[in-house]
Amino acid sequence: MADSPNCDLKSLTPLQLFERVTEQGEKVRALKAGKAPKDEIDAAVRMLLSLKLSYKTTTGQDYQAGLPPKDLELINNGTTKEEDDDFVDPWTVQTSNAKGVDYDKLIVRFGSTKIDTDLINRIERATGQKPHHFLRRGIFFSHRDMDQILHAYENKKSFYLYTGRGPSSQAMHVGHLIPFLFTKWLQEAFDVPLVIQLTDDEKYLWKDMTTERAYEYAKENAKDIIACGFDVNKTFIFSDLDYLGSSTGFYKNIIKVQKHVTFNQVKGIFGFTDSDCIGKISFPAIQAAPSFSSSFPQIFNGKENIQCLIPCAIDQDPYFRMTRDVAPRIGYPKPALMHSVFFPALQGAQTKMSASDVNSSVFLNDTPKQIKTKINKHAFSGGRDTIEEHRKYGGNCDVDVSFMYLTFFLEDDDKLEQLKQAYTSGELLTGELKKVLIETLQPLIAAHQERRKKVTDEVVKQFMTPRKLAFEF
Repeated sequence: MADSPNCDLKSLTPLQLFERVTEQGEKVRALKAGKAPKDEIDAAVRMLLSLKLSYKTTTGQDYQAGLPPKDLELINNGTTKEEDDDFVDPWTVQTSNAKGVDYDKLIVRFGSTKIDTDLINRIERATGQKPHHFLRRGIFFSHRDMDQILHAYENKKSFYLYTGRGPSSQAMHVGHLIPFLFTKWLQEAFDVPLVIQLTDDEKYLWKDMTTERAYEYAKENAKDIIACGFDVNKTFIFSDLDYLGSSTGFYKNIIKVQKHVTFNQVKGIFGFTDSDCIGKISFPAIQAAPSFSSSFPQIFNGKENIQCLIPCAIDQDPYFRMTRDVAPRIGYPKPALMHSVFFPALQGAQTKMSASDVNSSVFLNDTPKQIKTKINKHAFSGGRDTIEEHRKYGGNCDVDVSFMYLTFFLEDDDKLEQLKQAYTSGELLTGELKKVLIETLQPLIAAHQERRKKVTDEVVKQFMTPRKLAFEF
């Protein structure tokens, strides 16, 4: 967005104004650091003051870096109590709408950018590969600075990928596969390094478990992640409980972030209270640190300017809005992000799944019989009450969980469209649609289980050993 004072600031929402002030402040700091001409700096400062005045006029609040407008209640995650019933934070997703969260509204409130056809086509041109069906179907729907990543890549400048997993149970469910399947495609399409953070420390802080149990879950989850097919020569998986103590670069970045984020800011972003333990309050800096290449000196040869791209579900965005605010102040590039929609629970799209509820999803260690039983018994249907009504009026794919699951796991676009038309017209019954899903998931999960059997403790150790990867920096 241009820095012209003629821009109609009155049309911006409080959150958009907040983002404008933040961006302009970063521009002023960059101009000063680069010893730009005085008149250029003065003009940028005047624009910053004008934006701050507009922000105060609109919100009645003085701008504070990292602390969003207070009318966005609880956390800077796009949720408001007055606006609608959607609630999204890094730990909870709730909506009263059977279709799920309204992602168009979420994009506006978060201040991210929709992944449109132009961006998808640009990714195809850059990689020379057909875009992943997660992109084609809008499963990854929003981004921050993906255009910068592509511009750098088109100019022969590399980047790296970072994603993660909070190991809250021994077995992962199919929804947990989404970021890893897409990240694997990105890694292969762009041929870049990947780091995967296992936040076992977070699970110890938030849940009733020992550090030993959290670390054991991390290693078990690593086996499922490795079974997705990642290349050990290009991928580093690490446990926070393990890696934090062995990497001076990682810890240095944690304390840099900690120094530049106040308690008021993390309360505003994450909704922490005075009763939360200090471990929770300091944890966001640990999730931020992998966004900076200097956290991995063994991979990037100590270089601090390698940009990071983070594929994740959009509920993790508050962590990285904080990170993007801090990054320029500690001399690092902002991480870019690609956001996915939430994978629905079997019971419906009103909530995301819980690893502690075995009936909320299909798990990666389920047997074919368990998969069939869960889908037939628990998958929320968009069908009618009777066969006669269904034949006459058709089913609703927008709320039918079996169809939602097929949009994630059935790669054939033509077949998916045929199923949609048949179900919507009433030609295909709910039981028949569930049967298609069962026959799609059973072989997919069986193949995953076979690959996982080959992931020994020694293989896990290879992935989790800090080392140089097959790239030169």
